[in-house]
Amino acid sequence: MWWFQEGLCVLPVALVIWTSATFIFAYITAVVLRHVDPLVPYISDTGTMAPERCVFGLMLNVSAFLGVATMYVRYKQLQALVDGADTRLNRLNRAGLVLGCGSSFGMCVVANFQKTTLFSMHLVGAVLTFGVGALYVFVQTLLSFLMQPHVHSRAVFWTRLSIAGWTLASIISMFVSSVIMYSSLPGVEVNKKLHWTPGEPGFTPHIVSTISEWSLALSFVSFFLTYIRDFKKINLRAEAQLQSNHLYDSHHHRPASSRGRTETSPLLAGSI
Repeated sequence: MWWFQEGLCVLPVALVIWTSATFIFAYITAVVLRHVDPLVPYISDTGTMAPERCVFGLMLNVSAFLGVATMYVRYKQLQALVDGADTRLNRLNRAGLVLGCGSSFGMCVVANFQKTTLFSMHLVGAVLTFGVGALYVFVQTLLSFLMQPHVHSRAVFWTRLSIAGWTLASIISMFVSSVIMYSSLPGVEVNKKLHWTPGEPGFTPHIVSTISEWSLALSFVSFFLTYIRDFKKINLRAEAQLQSNHLYDSHHHRPASSRGRTETSPLLAGSI
């Protein structure tokens, strides 16, 4: 058995690889077509113009789906590991799932509303993706703290705490530099500005802001890498329970031998 066939570790692996490929493909295409400058553009800028915005939107929607799947598996895993009487851990676990789904929904908004077309909606999506996504990272880090060393090692907690600190630093840097950039360019539609010249007003805070955004995205990707080892120890399955031995609206008789069938497949009901 290959390592990626153990449990469900293929989920975070697929999420990391697919999301990274989304950013890299959009960046290369946008730079080759000269839609953006090669020097660290915003991630959203690389998915603004056609044709890269079409593929960027499609691939980012897939990333959102993989994100929801990964966060749901994480939720089911912790649900099975945590004592049902521990209300604090269970509430944090549920909060993590809600925050994770909110962040994934934000990715869909970012993917489908370009900043040059409908900036307000794109901004809402960015806040959901990065802001709510950061809260998800903090909640999962707190859960790791509360569960170590009984469930996993202290090294896992310290790794996640380091990434959480990286995430927080990137958010602060991006927010401060963005405020400075917008304040230095009054009357300029910055959201539609895709090309920058070194030395022009706002260039330095723009570069700091874009580097911070890429750093923030990389911190998210790195956080999901810490799930790979955990996901080797869980499988999920779905069980179909028939309420009837036929699909007619009215009473219909079928031989008794066909009743009581169930069908299972690896999807929903968790096992560790």
